[in-house]
Amino acid sequence: MSEFKLDRIDLKILAELQRNGRITNTDLSEAVALSPSPCLARVKRLEKNGYIVSYHAHIALEKLGETSTVFTEVTLEDHHREDFRKFEQRIGEVDELLECHLISGGYDYLLKFVTRGVVHYQELIEEILEKDFGITKYFSYVVLKSPIVKLHYPLTTLFKTDR
Repeated sequence: MSEFKLDRIDLKILAELQRNGRITNTDLSEAVALSPSPCLARVKRLEKNGYIVSYHAHIALEKLGETSTVFTEVTLEDHHREDFRKFEQRIGEVDELLECHLISGGYDYLLKFVTRGVVHYQELIEEILEKDFGITKYFSYVVLKSPIVKLHYPLTTLFKTDR
């Protein structure tokens, strides 16, 4: 796929689509001040070049039932390339895992889980430890409240363009 330079209109399109993936092409073209046909062509080009990876529905999880979000700091026992690969492959198979970040600092990974509750999380972490993912220690942080959760990136702030 050929690489191309994004301009301010491309960034506006991406910003609008991440806020509302179901926006009609007509509404999107109005929001970015472009006629519908060139707007659709840009969206298709952004998809083709991998800037738009997928479209999702944001689910109101609280309507389905009570859940707990838990952030977990993980330190691996060994720090060889194979140890990181093995951990990432195994932890990626855990359904309740939403995010896994390899980070710098006092521990190796920051994980984000969503479970049915604290008891479910404890059962899950015990199962992970029993399966020998290579974890030497972990610390858990149960989220009490999430007053701010953003589902979109500040694209026009992060990637200013003169074009």
